[in-house]
Amino acid sequence: MTTNSGTRAVNLSVNVAGIEMKNPVMVASGTFGFGIEYAPYVDISRLGAIVTKGLTLKPREGNKPIRIWETPSGLLNSIGLQNPGVDVYLKECLPRLRSYGIPVIVNISGDTPEEYAEVARVLEHNSAADALEVNISCPNVEKGGLAFGADPHSAATVVRAVRKATSLPVIVKLSPNVTDVVAIAKACRQAGADALSLINTLLGMAIDVRKRRPALGNVFGGLSGPAIRPVAVRMVWQVWEAVRIPLIGIGGIVNAFDALEFILAGASAVAVGTGTFADPACALRVIDGISQYMVDNGFDSVSDMVGLAHSFC
Repeated sequence: MTTNSGTRAVNLSVNVAGIEMKNPVMVASGTFGFGIEYAPYVDISRLGAIVTKGLTLKPREGNKPIRIWETPSGLLNSIGLQNPGVDVYLKECLPRLRSYGIPVIVNISGDTPEEYAEVARVLEHNSAADALEVNISCPNVEKGGLAFGADPHSAATVVRAVRKATSLPVIVKLSPNVTDVVAIAKACRQAGADALSLINTLLGMAIDVRKRRPALGNVFGGLSGPAIRPVAVRMVWQVWEAVRIPLIGIGGIVNAFDALEFILAGASAVAVGTGTFADPACALRVIDGISQYMVDNGFDSVSDMVGLAHSFC
């Protein structure tokens, strides 16, 4: 998409692993529902892409309440992948999503590699996605509940299963709750990932001091919001230097400068998450801000900025 800001036209369009986007700003999984929930408040067609909330083969009720807890500069959540299942998505959500005319990236989860693969097959068979985002932060029930994304081997096992099941672009969403994110990024790339999104939430906890008990019903939850942005930018930087694969930066983006940190660190696109809760139009403001930054600083395209900060080290 070419926009005119001030006196210059700039090209905001990006291509991420074959996904053509009019601009580099999408909405993060789990923060925008299936997109249709925000339609009364936001011009969804302006987004670069929609990333749906996590989808599983069968419906899931999710975790017991309390599920959301506000923290300084962030948010703890313990939703537990509540979703209606792939059949309901196909019947009730997909037709409306397609009407917005932007790429639909479906976030998928499962208890086993085979379940991930089956969700991928169903979505491709029904032309229900332009790309898949594979959430490897889910627990591996066959290995005692350890998250698939916790080690390179289990991460690669899931990615390999999904890759064999679909010809769609496969984006793998990396967890920050690991010792070496670069090793896992390399394993996912070797297993067939076309792009990586990072980061998912950091594991955290809050105590309700009035009740003297854990604030969340599930005790632990995922920390998101501006508090985690420095961690996310650092991980994007590290992965970009080690694995030359398209990256999507996620973590605490609430304005254009936040997004630009990720782009300059190596992200080809970004996703706005928790910021949407405070301002449903946050992603649109980020798009406008990036455009203005490019005009003010003489950049013609987003690709000119990707990884640029590395040249000063």
